[in-house]
Amino acid sequence: MTSLPHFKRSGMFCASESEKNMDATRKAVAMVALAEYQALQNKYVLHLHNTEEELQEESTRRRRAVVSAVLLSRQQIILKSGMEWEIMLDMDDNTFASHFRIRRARFEQLLRLLQEGGLHTEHSHGLPPLPVPKKVLMFLWYMANQNSFREISDKFNASQSATHRAILQVLTIMSGIGTNFVSWPRGCEKRMSSAVFQRISGLDGVIGAIDGCHIRVQRPPIRGGDYINRKSYYSVLLQGIVNDEGRFIDIFAGPPGRVHDARMLRGSTFYTEWQEKMGDYRLLGDSAYIGQAFPFIVTPKRDNGALTDADHQQNYNISRGRVIVEQAFGRTKCKWRRLRDLQNTRMDIVVMIIMAACFLHNFALGAVNGCDEHPEGCPREEDGNE
Repeated sequence: MTSLPHFKRSGMFCASESEKNMDATRKAVAMVALAEYQALQNKYVLHLHNTEEELQEESTRRRRAVVSAVLLSRQQIILKSGMEWEIMLDMDDNTFASHFRIRRARFEQLLRLLQEGGLHTEHSHGLPPLPVPKKVLMFLWYMANQNSFREISDKFNASQSATHRAILQVLTIMSGIGTNFVSWPRGCEKRMSSAVFQRISGLDGVIGAIDGCHIRVQRPPIRGGDYINRKSYYSVLLQGIVNDEGRFIDIFAGPPGRVHDARMLRGSTFYTEWQEKMGDYRLLGDSAYIGQAFPFIVTPKRDNGALTDADHQQNYNISRGRVIVEQAFGRTKCKWRRLRDLQNTRMDIVVMIIMAACFLHNFALGAVNGCDEHPEGCPREEDGNE
């Protein structure tokens, strides 16, 4: 009998010490629990005066406020939102950009473009509808990361089928409105690019740089051997032409990885229109285009041991100018990391993802310039940007 009071006193003492030493995390958990309890209490106290819909809205508003406060108190930028995906829309601009790779203003602009293209809220089989902002956030998260559909559906509290359907819908719409993101420059834009390239490389009449880039994929079920490249992994090719800002002005995606860059160029839509598009201007290219009868591409001379000082200087100037296209490929893969390894086996979806990444690269250009992983600049060697 004498041990019981002692036990109570010990318990009180421990509880008091524990309360004094409670860390921020436990306080946050207690605050969330208290808020949920208060919301439950209000539901029964106020049910005579409010409709069920109003109570549900009030409960949702309380939970969002509590979760946002907890994240802010912890200075937490890692998203584990679950049902409360709306808190993503309440993030500060830097946190939002760190997760979705574009600023809030750009997100609102993209939202409007996709809605004009036909993106809308869907109701399916009695399940909760997916609002348009949620679809766009899911799509940006998908492009910016390498998460599976299961992980994305868990993060955004949606079924895997709904997640897949929403992302595919956005991809399809973006493919149809691509001219909003990638377009060939006009006369004044060409003159401005030419002036910048002249300062960079000392070469006149240059408005862009062209190159090919490998995008890693799984072995396709049909003619899979055609997709293995010279580095012995399966890939599809992306041909990009960029201006002086590193912005894509023409893209062509889909050829198998074993195809040579010169052959890809001949098969592209750009090649059928190059005279009309280029006029008297030129592009900078690497050694893959040497001797291929492309009069609109300035290429370096092969170093056969007999190059003059002028030849070496010319090669150096070309390299200085064309490095911008390699950097564009690198930045695209750094921001839109889905491109680092595409698990889709359907080539039509692969091509849509590649094009969407190029669209987003242009759309976000200048908004988030730095690369946390590669402060010295992109690309990474393992990304296969050559």
